[in-house]
Amino acid sequence: MKTGIVILNWNGRKLLEEFLPSVCENSEKAQIFVIDNASKDDSVEFLTQKFPHVILIQNSENFGFAKGYNVGMQTLLSNYSLDILCLLNSDVQVTENWLSPILELFQNDKDIAAIQPKILDYKNPTHFEYAGAGGGFLDNLGYPFCRGRVFWTLEEDKGQYNDTTQIFWASGACLFIRTEDFVGQNGFEEIFFAHMEEIDLCWRLNNCNRKVYYCGLSTVYHLGGGTLQSNNPKKTYLNFRNSLGMLVKNLPSYTPFPIVLIRLILDGFTGIVFLFYEGWKHCWAIIHAHFGFQKILPYFLKNRNPGIKNYYKKKFVPLQYFILKRKKYSQLK
Repeated sequence: MKTGIVILNWNGRKLLEEFLPSVCENSEKAQIFVIDNASKDDSVEFLTQKFPHVILIQNSENFGFAKGYNVGMQTLLSNYSLDILCLLNSDVQVTENWLSPILELFQNDKDIAAIQPKILDYKNPTHFEYAGAGGGFLDNLGYPFCRGRVFWTLEEDKGQYNDTTQIFWASGACLFIRTEDFVGQNGFEEIFFAHMEEIDLCWRLNNCNRKVYYCGLSTVYHLGGGTLQSNNPKKTYLNFRNSLGMLVKNLPSYTPFPIVLIRLILDGFTGIVFLFYEGWKHCWAIIHAHFGFQKILPYFLKNRNPGIKNYYKKKFVPLQYFILKRKKYSQLK
């Protein structure tokens, strides 16, 4: 199976210098590509000089994460024939033999469209990392959570998720996907710019009866916040706006508006909490996100893709987490 590891870069010279060597050293079975989103630093010069074997694709401008991948992938796939794509963040350290278990899983089950490895915290390697952990799911209100990460609680890796199992969504930090599925779904939803695009893509795959899997036999370490820090209000804005849009786009035909209304109300309570704990900028980011959602709502109504009824794994995870104090995946009912 011809495999391409595709890293999207924007002003990430330092990250490439730190993390790209592990990718090159441990990925003999794959070609490595970097899509550069019109960086203003010396990323391109650095790649050309230090990693001449890495294939460079240059976008004409910074398109963001979603469109950046889509545009770069059009150029890439018009010149290279690949069966499997690994969309890898520039701040991920991979490990020895990380590719083999995943490629074997693709080989053994043609219905699997996407796979995620175990994602641990680069800064705290004994624990799972926020973006993906041990595989992602949604609750009935569309809140994402992971095995190994529920809201802000990260579990210690004790081998409890060393399995191989079907999940609902795979992390965009390290997302393996068949080329035919990525192309067949028209890639990421570009209106998102960044954040939630991988969950939306996986939701669409599920709606088409394609499987998304987690492979605990493969491990990577994710730094997180390499491009947009977790305390940046823009990240708050994009997460809240895009989450609402994703629900309108993908929820089953009878559920979107009641659930979106509940989410809008809960966002209001979250904004109050953020005002005290995160500051006014994050509170305003949620308010701004609601205005942003209203602006793009017509687009999502026009492009609705009513989904499967069994999209959720658990119910009312915020209630379980914040009120009932169920902090771990295994405690959720």
